Amino acid sequence: MQFNFKNGCIMNRTNANQKLKYLPIGRSSLTGIIENNYLYVDKTKFVQQLIAKGGKYYFLSRPRRFGKSLFIDTLKQAFLGNKKLFTGLYLENNWDWSKSYPVIHIDFSISTAYNSETALLDNIQAQISYYAKLYDVIIPEVSHNVQFDILIKQINQKVNNTVVILIDEYDKPILDVLHDISLAQINREILKGLYGVIKANDAILNFVFLAGVSKFSKVNLFSGLNNLNDISLDTNYADICGYTQIELWDNFAVYLSGVDPDKLKSWYNGYNFAGITQQNVYNPFDILLFIDKGHKYYPYWFETGTPTFLVKLLQQRKFYFPELESIHVRSDDMQNFDIDNLRLPTLLQQTGYLTIKSQKERGGVLIYELTYPNFEVKTSFTNQLANISITDNAKEAIYNALDMALKYNNFTQFGKAITSIFASIPHQWYRNNNIQDYEGFYCSIVYCYLVALGYQTVAEDVTNHGQIDLTIILDDKIIIIEFKLKTNGDAKSALQQIKSRKYFEKYQTQNKTIHLLGISFDTDLRNVDDFCWEIITYK
Repeated sequence: MQFNFKNGCIMNRTNANQKLKYLPIGRSSLTGIIENNYLYVDKTKFVQQLIAKGGKYYFLSRPRRFGKSLFIDTLKQAFLGNKKLFTGLYLENNWDWSKSYPVIHIDFSISTAYNSETALLDNIQAQISYYAKLYDVIIPEVSHNVQFDILIKQINQKVNNTVVILIDEYDKPILDVLHDISLAQINREILKGLYGVIKANDAILNFVFLAGVSKFSKVNLFSGLNNLNDISLDTNYADICGYTQIELWDNFAVYLSGVDPDKLKSWYNGYNFAGITQQNVYNPFDILLFIDKGHKYYPYWFETGTPTFLVKLLQQRKFYFPELESIHVRSDDMQNFDIDNLRLPTLLQQTGYLTIKSQKERGGVLIYELTYPNFEVKTSFTNQLANISITDNAKEAIYNALDMALKYNNFTQFGKAITSIFASIPHQWYRNNNIQDYEGFYCSIVYCYLVALGYQTVAEDVTNHGQIDLTIILDDKIIIIEFKLKTNGDAKSALQQIKSRKYFEKYQTQNKTIHLLGISFDTDLRNVDDFCWEIITYK
């Protein structure tokens, strides 16, 4: 397939009579994709790569709907020896098809409810029973740990061959109930016992691969399986899931004719799992839905799982929302976390709401800088952060007021819109905390609304004289905002700070009108106390 660019758009040069393959939306079975003429982006080189490394136990963390399940099924079909499925793929000529192995594939995504200890145990029991029947072995009615141990040994003896174990969404029974810490701990202990059986059967296992969204502490979940090779942040496997730029062009150019490549990239690209910008990948779920829906830009991935729990945690911990633009995290903190010590930046990265922007060494320690991966996640997530128990109708009215005020330079209306934001936050939200006493709280909320609208908004904008609280960069204007608590000054003093420190000089070469806004907040009223502005014009 050939393609080129014209006027900033992807142009295909494919035969008009070529029959397009179906888009594999929601498909995680290699058999179903290959046999039913669905498009498959060839990731089989990674199957060969894992084996060529000589390793035996692997772990992979990737966000939801990123292709983990399809990759696990690809591993499964390779070990089962289903060569016909790999015709024309990399693995066809790079695998020993004379050998095959029995596979136990435990998939925790098949249940949508782990809201009780019984639910998880029943799920495990059902999957063990399925493989006992598949390989015609008998499993007694004992604990789930013992049953799993017997299943592995019985299959090994039955087929006289080493066993492959693949576990998909290994952490779902925990993540689904993180809002209930006691139940999450119960489910963790159940899974800990199950995974501990794997190491005990090392001699009769050929290959083990676990995948999920998060990376829990080895001590608290994998204490019996402490030899896992975690490839989640390994540069050799950075694009094991997701579509690279080359893969997008090679496989989807014919589906993307007329699409602005830069806009597509800003919306759905940007995920990075190694800290090397050349290894950025597109969200596969977004690309498939974008094509299927007629090139409509929409937060397809984000809306498959609203992060309500994460938003509540950010709010409860008084997190300064603009910091999500740039968070620095130690490599050891990135590797894992646990129920008893939830590290928000780590959890946000593993769940796909933040990604790696860069990496560097500091004092011999590897430091990752995290940020939003793309426009979809940034605007959608900040919209959720802004939604502090505000009704959709109220929020939309505020969005419209802010948008119109900025469009027509109506800063009286802008001040009223901000007043409406804080007036809409119910008083219950302030119970048992003093969040209203922090300037960062007010800045965070205003920031979220502006970013959710899609405006280029810079928090803590650095100049040679200090930091601007918020800068809004538009095509025709720059808006510089300084916040004050009433106890520390009024709106006029905030405006004066902008002028005395000459914050505006940073942008004067852009030949845009610069608007200076000072806003003060009354912590007793939990709202705007005063608001004033001034205009500076450079030509």
